[in-house]
Amino acid sequence: MKKQKFIKLFLLALLIIPIISACSSQTASYNSKEKLGPQINYTITGIDAGAGIMSSTQKALKSYGLASDNWQLQTSSTAAMTSTLDKAIKDKRPIVVTGWQPHWMFTKYPIKFLKDPKNVYGKAEHINTVVRKGLKTDMPEAYTILDRFHWTPAQMSQVMLKVNNGADPQKAAKQWIKANPKLVNEWTKGVKKVHGKTLKMTYVSWDSEIASTNVIAQVLRNQGYKVTIQAMEIQPVWASIATGAADAQVSAWLPKTSGLFYKDYKGRFDDLGPNLEGAKVGLAVPKYMTNINSVEDLKNK
Repeated sequence: MKKQKFIKLFLLALLIIPIISACSSQTASYNSKEKLGPQINYTITGIDAGAGIMSSTQKALKSYGLASDNWQLQTSSTAAMTSTLDKAIKDKRPIVVTGWQPHWMFTKYPIKFLKDPKNVYGKAEHINTVVRKGLKTDMPEAYTILDRFHWTPAQMSQVMLKVNNGADPQKAAKQWIKANPKLVNEWTKGVKKVHGKTLKMTYVSWDSEIASTNVIAQVLRNQGYKVTIQAMEIQPVWASIATGAADAQVSAWLPKTSGLFYKDYKGRFDDLGPNLEGAKVGLAVPKYMTNINSVEDLKNK
């Protein structure tokens, strides 16, 4: 009898412990009447350490006096950051993340940028198309299409959201091209078809650049080019164009994010100008955090 009673108590404990653990591991919902810092352990959820937005956020911590209050920037990855954001929003918990637009998270989630009165993150950026020297002479058709390539953050977000939902990037690009023939025709109108010429594009593996590179690569394939695309870190992308190892990239965030590389390699590439305007970087929070509207609020509220 004692043995049976012990077994029953043991089985009951196995059922109760996970429940207690789950309850204790969940952070409470956002409380606007309490200071934000203690609710999120004074932590901003970031992405890859080498990303420009991370260095800007470190500067913001100092500029707004947050570093002295023990605020810290947590390094992770884009995927980890968005996963953490997703879980927080489902439970209406407080969270502060590094954000940039265009990005599918601003389409999928009710989030907002925090105002940056000290302009640490700079004004709105644009994403430029950059090609190797000599491309205009060697591949005038590709050069023309790349030069004409231009779309909006909303259009880019359509592709990004499909990819985030599980679609293959190349398939998502094909679907977008099929759904937007008028715009694509503006890029290709009057351009002669080619037959099997090879062209290489490099890109930074950010959601926005996965979308833009796959779309323009597919447009060029439809024109007859054999296009390969290769993901790299941001510095090698610029080096690949400057050395002629690659032909083009459409992921040059300027003037701030890629500003250092633009300066370092200046004169060794051709800048075809913006393919997207109105890009933005900064800190973002869920919209239900109604009293947090500025980076300054992180310290004061």
